[in-house]
Amino acid sequence: MAIFKGSGVAIVTPMNADMTVNYKRLEELVNYQIEHKTDAIIICGTTGESATLSEEEHRKCVETAVKAAAGRVPVIAGSGSNNAAHAVELSKSAEAAGADALLVVTPYYNKATQKGLYEYYKLIADNTKLPIIMYNVPSRTGTNIKPETAMKIAREIKNVVGIKEACGNLSQIAELAALNDGSLDIISGNDDQTVPILSLGGIGVISVLANVAPEDTHNMVVEFLNGNIEKARTLQLKAIELINALFVEVNPMPVKKAMNLMGMNVGPLRLPMCEMEEKNIEVLKKALKNYGLL
Repeated sequence: MAIFKGSGVAIVTPMNADMTVNYKRLEELVNYQIEHKTDAIIICGTTGESATLSEEEHRKCVETAVKAAAGRVPVIAGSGSNNAAHAVELSKSAEAAGADALLVVTPYYNKATQKGLYEYYKLIADNTKLPIIMYNVPSRTGTNIKPETAMKIAREIKNVVGIKEACGNLSQIAELAALNDGSLDIISGNDDQTVPILSLGGIGVISVLANVAPEDTHNMVVEFLNGNIEKARTLQLKAIELINALFVEVNPMPVKKAMNLMGMNVGPLRLPMCEMEEKNIEVLKKALKNYGLL
């Protein structure tokens, strides 16, 4: 049984002017997302500046999201780390805070072997009852889960049930889909590849775009899954300029800027994330206007 189908928002972590987490605004954003058809809340992921959060902030963000969602949609907590023991602690904390599932990124910086990846996910899975979605994003971690490794993990570790694929390589994802025997849910991790990955058997997207266009992102997936391929394709292509602008600099810098431009008041970024270059802000503004969001 899939944790969710459709659009899961990789939600930002709103900050106050003094760089503390704005939990009240986070609660409001969760409600906004659910009211605009988002199918799952992914809290404390890359877009949520998870690498800059303390353990206490991480726990409180998960608790806030769980309370705000109130069982209406699943809350999936990021809990990966380059330290497996730390990933276990984050996973336990998220489970205690009421998360429905975990999103576990591959260890970053360490550059684990395929065997090391298997052992990493096994250790985390052995220490939680929650279902786990692996997160493969080599551009940020330096580590790639090969298709045969992903399937070995899914077949042998019972609570690993999905993979967020952000490798960017559709040929690799096609290979993974060809090996898949139904034991692994494939979820797009790149907004510009949502429909292509759905066409390979994906069930949804974990989306940055959904922060600013939640209904369109939801509809893109649902229309495809309902067989309305042309509608899904139209929504995918409509969003390409905006998606590109949301990644014109390192995520989540552009999406937070976009939300602030739209009056969504998510506050500043924590270093090493910083204010965008002015020329790229203009690119972002143009895309938002063309999409009808400014």
